[in-house]
Amino acid sequence: MFYYVLKYVLLGPLLRLFFRPRIEGLEHVPTTGAAIVAGNHLSFSDHFLMPAMLKRRITFLAKKEYFTGPGVKGRLTAAFFRSAGQIPVDRTGKEAGQAAIREGLGVLSKDELLGIYPEGTRSHDGRLYKGKVGVAVMALKAQVPVIPCAMIGTFEAQPPGKVIPNIHPVTIRFGKPLDFSRYAGMENEKAILRAVTDEIMYAILSLSEQEYVDQYAAVAKAEEAAAKAEKERKFPRMPIS
Repeated sequence: MFYYVLKYVLLGPLLRLFFRPRIEGLEHVPTTGAAIVAGNHLSFSDHFLMPAMLKRRITFLAKKEYFTGPGVKGRLTAAFFRSAGQIPVDRTGKEAGQAAIREGLGVLSKDELLGIYPEGTRSHDGRLYKGKVGVAVMALKAQVPVIPCAMIGTFEAQPPGKVIPNIHPVTIRFGKPLDFSRYAGMENEKAILRAVTDEIMYAILSLSEQEYVDQYAAVAKAEEAAAKAEKERKFPRMPIS
């Protein structure tokens, strides 16, 4: 119930008022039945804008940290995500990927829409990064279509680290459903999973027109953080007297 209150009474109207999002290709999202909506991930705002614009309810696999934050802010954030029907997923540890897949398949088994960001984390620089194969495993195991989605303008509206979003035009673009029934029963073939994931990422890229980086976003973030730390170690900032 709270999901629909958020969507139609509290959050949805505010998002439409401030961002006036332009929606393209909404007819590609099926009105019934299970499907995966796979999109790029540029901003914290993505979690709210896309669900608010869809006619159907969509459930996202959200990182566990949104549900375990400290203090009042953490409790409010956790309550919000739970009330909106989002599912916490632990992204660390050996079994993290399998747990996410199980949760996602559970959503699809109920003939619902599942939202997923194949990059696995937000882009820190606005570019599109290599997708993880979990989306392919779920698509093949559940035998459901994948609808590619591009969020355009949300990075400028709320870049990493910014709490209050900027007022910036946003476009949400859905592509034609991708059918992978030709690979039925091949969800354990690594080459097939990579090919399916790459096809999904290419469809997202065609919609978003981002620059593509053939590297996992988490790896790129870690490398940049290490390089920054090394630079600060070699050239420490002098205190201003």
